Amino acid sequence: MIASLLSIKKMSLIEEITVENLDHLGIVAGLIDEIGIVELINQKLGVDNREKIATGQAIKALILNGLGMVSRPLYLFSQFFEDKAIEKLLGTGINSEYLNDDQIGRVMDDIYKLGLTNLFIEIGLLVIKKFKIDTLFAHLDSTSFHLHGEYNNIEIAENDREADWKSIKKDQY
Repeated sequence: MIASLLSIKKMSLIEEITVENLDHLGIVAGLIDEIGIVELINQKLGVDNREKIATGQAIKALILNGLGMVSRPLYLFSQFFEDKAIEKLLGTGINSEYLNDDQIGRVMDDIYKLGLTNLFIEIGLLVIKKFKIDTLFAHLDSTSFHLHGEYNNIEIAENDREADWKSIKKDQY
């Protein structure tokens, strides 16, 4: 009789256990919290009390999702968080159903209206300040410059390009 009670008690304990994944997302979520990205976005866009999840938390979910499930359609966004410890990643009381395609679409519209470039710069400055990154030196990747528009009176023959390339290579050696 005692052995059967133990097995029943063990079974009830096992039934109460749920396993949720954090994977690498716990580290990223912790960094997002430490930098203060959620608070910055909520400050910029405000918090709508009618929403079940704040805009900053939804952006945090977008960042985490982008590190694990980028090629899925937007209507499947919430599925990414179904097996994750979502309350540990995004906050207490948050459910994966709150991250539906309507919510994510509104958030992306709001962030676009706010201005992505300025927001990115502000987050970069927050990182520099938070982690005390020395800004004495800067790196500029000139391979990412793009030129757009019409260029009149500029004619470069293919032979000129080859001659320029050969002189560059010659100067390097």
